[in-house]
Amino acid sequence: MLGHKMKIEALLERRLTAILAADVVGYSRLMGADEAGTLAALKRHRRELLEPRIADHKGRIVKLAGDSMLVEFSSVVNAVACAAAIQRGMLAANEGLPKSRRIELRIGIHLGDVIVEDGDIFGDGVNVAARLEGLADPSGIAVSASVRDHVGSRLDVGFIDKGEYSLKNIASTVRVYTVSLGDNSLGKRAESSGVVDRGYELSIAVLPFTNMSHDPEQEYFSDGITEDVITDLSKISRLHVVARNTVFTYKGKSVKVKQIAHELGVRFILEGSVRKAGGRVRITGQLIDAQTGGHLWADRYDRDLTDIFAIQDEITHAIVDQLKIKLLPEEKRAIESDPTTSVEAYTYYLRGRQFSHTWTRPYLLLARRMFLKAVELDPNYARAYAGIAECECAIRDWHEKEFPLESILDMSARALALDPNLAEAHASRGLALNHDGQTEEASREFLQALALDPSLYEANLYYGRFLFAQGRFREAIGFFERAAEIRSDDYFSPIHLMGCYLSLGMETERQRWARIGIERAQSAMERNPENASPAHRGALALAHMGEAERAKEWVSRALAIDPDDIVAQYNAACVHSLLGEGERALELLETVVPQSSSYHVQWFNQDPDLDLIRDDPRFRALLDALAECKGGRR
Repeated sequence: MLGHKMKIEALLERRLTAILAADVVGYSRLMGADEAGTLAALKRHRRELLEPRIADHKGRIVKLAGDSMLVEFSSVVNAVACAAAIQRGMLAANEGLPKSRRIELRIGIHLGDVIVEDGDIFGDGVNVAARLEGLADPSGIAVSASVRDHVGSRLDVGFIDKGEYSLKNIASTVRVYTVSLGDNSLGKRAESSGVVDRGYELSIAVLPFTNMSHDPEQEYFSDGITEDVITDLSKISRLHVVARNTVFTYKGKSVKVKQIAHELGVRFILEGSVRKAGGRVRITGQLIDAQTGGHLWADRYDRDLTDIFAIQDEITHAIVDQLKIKLLPEEKRAIESDPTTSVEAYTYYLRGRQFSHTWTRPYLLLARRMFLKAVELDPNYARAYAGIAECECAIRDWHEKEFPLESILDMSARALALDPNLAEAHASRGLALNHDGQTEEASREFLQALALDPSLYEANLYYGRFLFAQGRFREAIGFFERAAEIRSDDYFSPIHLMGCYLSLGMETERQRWARIGIERAQSAMERNPENASPAHRGALALAHMGEAERAKEWVSRALAIDPDDIVAQYNAACVHSLLGEGERALELLETVVPQSSSYHVQWFNQDPDLDLIRDDPRFRALLDALAECKGGRR
């Protein structure tokens, strides 16, 4: 019987999706007062407002039941934008009507795992959305923390932290936010009502610390300090801290503090600067009350570099003192527990992270050396072990024999043994398990990484690629879009998004992401002219836009920089395929495919860039030979 149940569960489709649950406020009362009028008004709202807005935002109506509606979106941003558009439309429609005739909605939105069967969706993800809808105010929207973190500052809405809630039949508590539609500032709402919203009162954004070292190469260090201060403050349960990806959209921009605070829906702003020179560091910080414009706290630390962790702790405690937050014992321990005690290991780790983002073999090898040096200096540095595993997996994508799978699994296991709640370690283990063909286990690790840190760039990118390789393009879109949002210099995700939208026949979105990919690749080439990666990946975007000559120029540039780069050769083949030059694409693939890893059997079968030559006997023969050689299956 157990075996039968497991077989049934294996056949069910699961996916991570944004779920919107909507319900009419006081439906029974409205029906009792005027049944025919209420039904007619509700049908009119659905026809003229709800259904068009849902279609505009690429949602799918899963079910309608009297006064309620369940809608699914592949994009969390689209789900919140749709809800905001619906509520604004309903407010306009109700204007001037007596309260007894107004039809108002409550909306709840959650990002969660669902089970799909016959077009319907089930599971905790749906249940949480329904519970959130019940917590929303009339004409309001309530969302979970995962939704708030994914949306960040991408929409013209604010978020008000309502705290942790225990929801019926949901095992863990859920942090709930209500959406401010921007019609009134949070400050004005508080003043007019005379009620102080503690979620707003205890909310902060940490702006990227300015690098004052007059050396762009030191940017990694100031960014690392910012991220660590955000991480420490996020450990305080009563304090809402805006996610890293959201605040980094303001990096390098001249924007007034009050404007940023209003856009992010927070009361306090922390800004600062970092100057690193030799063995000394100077860090400044100031905490600003955006409601008054006053400075609550400011300090400057001129210390030895070895004091960097103590400085971070002092900044965190200064903010806690100013906001009069009483730390729980476990929060105090968490803040004062640093990932490493070695400043030198920390510096190597930050530099390794910077190098690893280029995703070319030379830079990945360099990043790996940085991480290895970090664990040599501190054998208990979990993040560095996860970094080693990620680098080795990324290189193994195309150079299978370079790093044995056993050693990669061992590195990720070490990281998890040192810190079981480290999202980076779960993401790197997911990569290794996927290489080993353990797709179910890999999926669980990726989802665990995302649950621990929804804003982790690598977890979003890797899970998107995992879904892409399985041909699950619609599901992959949300994760690639999230990765592209988290890192504004990310040109990998836009390239993958073009392929997703090409496969789904969504031309407008494909061209939009192609333009973003070209712009970001161009910037990356200007920053690092010796790096082949943005050239051959940007060439794909140019090919999607039909810019044949520029695409070929960029391919030539990439191959001139690194003629032996297998990834560049593969992407060159994709460029020629997209441009209708099938013969040249096949010539390149006949060189590339025999050198490929078993991981790519599945990838080659799904990549939409190769659709033009997919049915060519030479292409099929190449894949059959690769599958037989590597013991893979198609």
